[in-house]
Amino acid sequence: MAPTKRKPKTTGRARPKAKAPMRRKAKAKAKPVTVERLVLHGLRAPAGSHRARIRKGRGPGSGIGKTAGRGGKGQTARSGGQTRPGFEGGQMPLIRRIPKRGFTNPFKQPAQVVNVRHLGKLAAGVEVTPDTLFGAGLVRRPDRPIKLLGMGDVGRSFTVKGVTVSASARAKIEQAGGTIAS
Repeated sequence: MAPTKRKPKTTGRARPKAKAPMRRKAKAKAKPVTVERLVLHGLRAPAGSHRARIRKGRGPGSGIGKTAGRGGKGQTARSGGQTRPGFEGGQMPLIRRIPKRGFTNPFKQPAQVVNVRHLGKLAAGVEVTPDTLFGAGLVRRPDRPIKLLGMGDVGRSFTVKGVTVSASARAKIEQAGGTIAS
């Protein structure tokens, strides 16, 4: 190991170095910009954007002759010689090694959530239905399940039809004088 150089110890206070005065740079005068007129026959691809395709397997002078960038012999050197995704060379694949439990319903449709504080966006005296909620922009799909939750306050009475309602939302809507038809 090479010996490291140590800084010499200073006794007393070290004097700060004097800063060089800042020089102002001369402002470059703006040159007038000439804009070329854009026409269809004048359009060109930017320089370097198009590269010629590589012609593989065209002799030793080309730089990619002989094996044409595929390396040595074997499965991957052959045309069509790939393995499927998840293949681990014949070893028992991870997806088959881990334990499996339960069931996930592929057709499950999670409910679209609307809080009662957002019902103020609806016009007065309008029934709260999937179509009116969709029209107000509160849900994305009127044909998917919708659930009213009780966050916030209800300003006026509403009639709710065709929408699932949580217990807290039901209490707030009924307290405000609204009704919930099932």
